[in-house]
Amino acid sequence: MVRSGHNPKIGLLGGSFNPAHEGHLEISLAALEFLELDFVWWLVSPGNPLKADLEMAPFKERFASARNIAKNEKIIISDIENKIGTRYTIDTLNKIKEIWPDHHFVWLMGADNLIQFDKWKDWRRIADTVPFAIFNRPSYSKESLMSIAAKELAKFRIEKDEAHILHRLKPPAWVYYELSDNPMSSTEIRRNIK
Repeated sequence: MVRSGHNPKIGLLGGSFNPAHEGHLEISLAALEFLELDFVWWLVSPGNPLKADLEMAPFKERFASARNIAKNEKIIISDIENKIGTRYTIDTLNKIKEIWPDHHFVWLMGADNLIQFDKWKDWRRIADTVPFAIFNRPSYSKESLMSIAAKELAKFRIEKDEAHILHRLKPPAWVYYELSDNPMSSTEIRRNIK
């Protein structure tokens, strides 16, 4: 996906993108700047084990919505999970690291996902596989920082002013970043469409 003479720093934003929205873009642009990344890859998931398939638009629609929102040369829309047949984040991360061993990866997610991170398959192994950056979402900040995962991983949290070195840190390592008050979420968009 990336041809480069150096070891690129890649942010990985996985999700259903059901649909993609400005919040995904805001996280990506903030990560590019704040973490000093070369690229952000949007990993459009073929399915989400924590969400009912009935709520999910077809993959092609979700992939297209991601392309329509991302319009930035540093944001790459990827269907790698579809191609390699992974369903869980830990499996995707292991495969990506195997395919691109010289890349430096950072997992990106919204604070709403940190709240339920302990329900993800092998979440502790995910934290031990790549450093990650959490981006607040309005109304989720306090709850996310009180979550099981945040409490268990608290001693590995770095300060915001060190975020530019996150990609070099041995996992577990993470940072919490405050975004603007953009309340946009895929769930709200779907609710408004109905």
